[in-house]
Amino acid sequence: MEEEKQSRRHHHFVLVHGACHGAWCWYKVVPLLKQAGYKVTALDLAASGIHPKQVTELGLVSDYLAPLMELMASLTGEEEKVILVGHSMGGVGISVAMEKFAEKVAVAVYVAAIMPASHPGVGYSFPKEECLKRMDFMDSHFSFHNGPENPPTSMLFGPKLMSTKLYQLSPPEDLTLGMMLIRPSPLFNDEETEAEIALTSEKFGLVPRVYVVCEADEIYKPDLQRWMIENNPTDDVKPISSADHMAMFSKPQELCTYLLELASKYASWLSPPMEPT
Repeated sequence: MEEEKQSRRHHHFVLVHGACHGAWCWYKVVPLLKQAGYKVTALDLAASGIHPKQVTELGLVSDYLAPLMELMASLTGEEEKVILVGHSMGGVGISVAMEKFAEKVAVAVYVAAIMPASHPGVGYSFPKEECLKRMDFMDSHFSFHNGPENPPTSMLFGPKLMSTKLYQLSPPEDLTLGMMLIRPSPLFNDEETEAEIALTSEKFGLVPRVYVVCEADEIYKPDLQRWMIENNPTDDVKPISSADHMAMFSKPQELCTYLLELASKYASWLSPPMEPT
């Protein structure tokens, strides 16, 4: 048993939060994964959580994703392959990490997350228009740091949106925590962003992908999540019933059960061979 637990330390979960959130949103998931014997890193993207930068300092999507890319670049050795987990907009971050560091990723897990669509002969792109068409931002606040005549530069979730669309099935303590800790999320120029996050079948396309569908999600509704899966089929689909958008709060145990199953299925080969008894 102890040998098995030791081998799990060669599996490294990297957890990437969504818009307006930070590493703090994984506080229920991190100890569950660690208790099972895994190495876990939950990080803040730039201007998120306790990261010192402000949203007005982020000019490009690469600025926002820099903490994740720096972490991936720092990993060395075969045992440092990771299980990338992206929530919501965190799907953009893990996709870029897969493209840049495909050889370091054992499997990528999208949890109610933005996942690229496949376009034959073109590659992959993020379904921004489809997502915006199906989303209602309600009382969210948009900022226009480049002037009101230009597109918005950041967005902050509103309390009504959070209570009725994001956290509607999560414990009230977690909704309160979220309202206290969220920060504005950057919005970027579409053309510059597309150039920065171009994905290819030679890199991004080689990494196994799994989608965790949150069946009670009111932000990225199940039909949108399944639309993304249909347009870029994954290796596995794992549904969680009664999970709102914040599955790490509303259904942390179920989410962790899936993550542990996926670690065993897709990353078991990372563990060093055990001595025969």
